[in-house]
Amino acid sequence: MRNLNQIVYLLFMQTPIHQISMATKKGRKYDQVLLGARDVFFRDGFDGASVDDIAVAAKVSKATLYSYFRDKRYLFVEIAMEECRAQAENAAHEIDFTAPPRQVLTIAADRLTAFLLSDLGLGIFRLCVAESQKFPEIGQAFFETGPEAARQILIAYMQGAIERGELIVEDLAMAADQFGEMCKADIFLRLVFGVVDTYSEDERQRVIKEAVETFLARYGAKKAL
Repeated sequence: MRNLNQIVYLLFMQTPIHQISMATKKGRKYDQVLLGARDVFFRDGFDGASVDDIAVAAKVSKATLYSYFRDKRYLFVEIAMEECRAQAENAAHEIDFTAPPRQVLTIAADRLTAFLLSDLGLGIFRLCVAESQKFPEIGQAFFETGPEAARQILIAYMQGAIERGELIVEDLAMAADQFGEMCKADIFLRLVFGVVDTYSEDERQRVIKEAVETFLARYGAKKAL
């Protein structure tokens, strides 16, 4: 029988997220543009980053930059999708998908909250919401590479945990969505709406712990707790 990590990795690689791109083309300077843009976005955020700064950091002309991406929004989403792809692929490689639910869910919640609460995560959420009506393809593309990819990996793990008698779940998709939403509890919305502009690591760890414990209280098999 194939190692479960290999199965999850193959599932990830076979999804369409590797074909999704905001770029109008992928030429020889595509990676160069992404590297430069990533540095600028991570340093200055979406609003603070200028196309001129990105072109300088990427060592390309503005004309070259625009030949790859229609505007700054599409480039920002591409960076976010690349980050999600990297995180999902790392998870499929590094997490032991045969480990007990509490261990795997804690790691998953840690990674998910770290991304959601980062400047990149908050920026992409705000951008997708702001542009969803005029440019629905922006939100759709990010959804497939971010939330949906994470959801499918969690579902694959839960299927194995159910077979091992560690979880009792009837609606896998709903359970995965519930876990994701619990990882957004408290801090995420307060940051999104500007109620606060920072948070402590203790606050983040509280969200992680409560998400895992609440999930296991609902879906954990008694003998596995």
